[in-house]
Amino acid sequence: MEKQKTELALVLEQLEREKNIKREDVFKTITDSLVSALRKYFGKTAQLEATIDPDTAEMQGFLIKKVVEEVYTPDIEINLEEAQMFKADAQMGEDLRIPVDIKDFSRIAAQTAKQVLIQKIREIEKVKIFEEFKPREGEVVTGLVHHVAGRDIFVDLGKTEAILPFSEQIRREHYTVNQRIRAIIHRVDKENKGLQIVLSRASNSFLKSLFEAEVPEIAEKVIEIVNVAREPGFRAKVVVRSNSTKVDPVGACVGIRGSRIRVIMTELAGEKIDLIPYNEETLYFIAKAFSPATPTSVKVLDKENRRALVIVPDDQLAIAIGREGQNIRLVSRLTGWELEVKSEGQKFEETRKTTELVTNELLKVDGIGNKVAETLIAMGIDSIQKLSVLTADQLSSFQGIGPKTAQRMVDGAKQFLADNPGYDGTSKPAEKPAEKPADAVPAQPAAETPAAEQPAPAEATPAAKDESTEASNDPEKNKE
Repeated sequence: MEKQKTELALVLEQLEREKNIKREDVFKTITDSLVSALRKYFGKTAQLEATIDPDTAEMQGFLIKKVVEEVYTPDIEINLEEAQMFKADAQMGEDLRIPVDIKDFSRIAAQTAKQVLIQKIREIEKVKIFEEFKPREGEVVTGLVHHVAGRDIFVDLGKTEAILPFSEQIRREHYTVNQRIRAIIHRVDKENKGLQIVLSRASNSFLKSLFEAEVPEIAEKVIEIVNVAREPGFRAKVVVRSNSTKVDPVGACVGIRGSRIRVIMTELAGEKIDLIPYNEETLYFIAKAFSPATPTSVKVLDKENRRALVIVPDDQLAIAIGREGQNIRLVSRLTGWELEVKSEGQKFEETRKTTELVTNELLKVDGIGNKVAETLIAMGIDSIQKLSVLTADQLSSFQGIGPKTAQRMVDGAKQFLADNPGYDGTSKPAEKPAEKPADAVPAQPAAETPAAEQPAPAEATPAAKDESTEASNDPEKNKE
């Protein structure tokens, strides 16, 4: 005859199906609770045992006593005569299991077990969720905004709830309840307070994942994202490199008429994206990273400390620096160089003032006029000290300086230093006006690269005339 299942057995079967909680674990929780309830009645020294029928979930309680000739400890011992009243064939030394009425204790045990079971279910679910979501760190997920707490957003992912903290949000976005939202699983933490799944829309990984989803060549490893620098919601710079000579990395990321990049920018609340082709030549790479501005030259100021000077056309200075220094800040973060930006006009004015100062210093030497001073400065002789160590033959080799004038200049420089022993020549060296720095790399004009092979310098955002129009969402301007 088939045993009749109790209500508890039916509940446990449901828990096993829905929560994947094994009945054996639940049975142990209930029996432990029953033993605890019985111990309060029989005393702390009593040996107790509780069992549950695996099929019907019926509970039983037993008091365990050892059969002895003479009883010294009634809580744990029983004589043979009394033992045979419970079990006819009881033997001396046997551990006798005496059934006890659990009717009055089962209710207490059930309440205790219920609380323990609820806690256990929560812990098991947390472990399951942790094991499911921990390997998914870095994966983009979609959920619904469940509620907003302060500045943090709680997102319903179906099986569980995740948090999108304020620090990982895009500042320009506003979220409402039941709004669909995409984010990357930034990290999964298992702490004392419980399980926490942290999402992110502001991380570089989220931007990379969007590119992988929209650009098949990136997912297939034909194109590689080398580096990313972002100010979420405003501007991002993405360095891309192609592993195939047949594929243009920038053009593939932009897509036909900007179709691919437009989807990504829309997902990021209109965030402007500059696509930078990777180049091992540092100065050329820095110049390209200033997109949408087009520098005319980049000069290393301090190679050891990675400092450089970038010169841009006068009408592109604001674009190169960016609103509140955003563009130059991103370029510095992307390249790892400390950068200074000046316009051609600013650089020319600095050069003019420096040249004027050096000229005035050189004019203090007997035999030097304005034209001769210009010649000396053009040849790198920008101080009286440098002039004094040259010979007349060396100076006469310069165009426009004769042997007699050269000798007079050398003698005049030495005499000036002799008459002014404390003179240290504090004028700064002037750059040759008609010559570009030897270590500068001019940015290549956009006209040199066919439009079919490489987009405009802004890559994802067309070059702008001023700060207010430094990027556009017009797909016609993003053609490959």
